[in-house]
Amino acid sequence: MSLVLKETTIDKYFSFLTKLDNVTKKRLIVKLTESIEVKEKKYFDLSSLYGAWEDTRSSDEIINDIKNSRMEKKNIIAL
Repeated sequence: MSLVLKETTIDKYFSFLTKLDNVTKKRLIVKLTESIEVKEKKYFDLSSLYGAWEDTRSSDEIINDIKNSRMEKKNIIAL
């Protein structure tokens, strides 16, 4: 969404901006120019975010592997 200003509001901003030094004015010009340049939208393929789990193991083997890889922390340090 863009903000649209009335001519009188633009004139008020301009009267304020004319008091800035030239270096600051040039930096503002560059930023405003960059803000109006059309930026190309990059295409993102949503299908790259999902997929089926591929594994040669059975579901029981996978569950056992997960359970066996868990580590219990036996030395709990009280703070």
